[in-house]
Amino acid sequence: MPASLVASAHAGLERSCGDWVRTRGPFGGVELLQAWFKERGFSPHRHDTYGIGVTDAGVQTFEYRGAVERSLPGQVAVLHPDEKHDGRPGTADGFGYHIVYVAPELIARALRDVVGRATPLPFLREPVLASEQLARAVSSAFESDLEPLARDTLVVRLAEGLLRADASLPKASVPCLDQRGLARARDCLDSTSSVVRSSVLERVSGLSRYALSRQFRALYGTSPYRYSLLRRLDFARERLRSDDQLADVALAAGFADQAHFTRMFKAAYGMPPQRYRTLQSCARWS
Repeated sequence: MPASLVASAHAGLERSCGDWVRTRGPFGGVELLQAWFKERGFSPHRHDTYGIGVTDAGVQTFEYRGAVERSLPGQVAVLHPDEKHDGRPGTADGFGYHIVYVAPELIARALRDVVGRATPLPFLREPVLASEQLARAVSSAFESDLEPLARDTLVVRLAEGLLRADASLPKASVPCLDQRGLARARDCLDSTSSVVRSSVLERVSGLSRYALSRQFRALYGTSPYRYSLLRRLDFARERLRSDDQLADVALAAGFADQAHFTRMFKAAYGMPPQRYRTLQSCARWS
């Protein structure tokens, strides 16, 4: 969810629950965590993944590579695989954050397509930075249910953000577009109202999932995931003209449940599907 909504959610839950942690995943090498700490925080530990997080509220303090670091609201903290760190409130008010854990092998595969050749993993000497690119990528992960195509988009965006933040690495290449392969991928997405797996688009397009994600956005102005989502919502809007139950419409359009469908529909059209259906039924063309 957007950082402003994450922050407001933190504020309400903090008042009612005190310290809390919510996780989603892991899904194919990606895991999400959202938390609020006012009391103890967490002890020193390591992950075998990158941890890329955004502080939502308060001051996040942590020991990392022999130094005490502080992250303020809106700042990004990048924790490298196998680096010991802890976490605690920097003030008595506590702190909230949301973070994506992503397997380094996914970043490496994405970088191969972003740069055009095998590239060392990014290593940031300063773990706290101001990066709108990374902050937007992290927040976008909390807006979807991390379907396969959404994960591909997320990994590419994180890889591009890390690459940009590490001045020692080569710059991202301008993607050379395989227009025929991309058209086949788009036709595949147009032909179904179901969730499409990354392996299917790889087979159809002849491109790797990360090359496809970059090239698709460059040619069509949106990611394969977003394109697929909007086509499924178009299908759902047509089904709303029928008497089908909302839960049945949701399943037919490839959504996990009615709540997921409602959330995505409202984000796209500014109103929940039931209200859209009601307004459609009231409309009269002159």
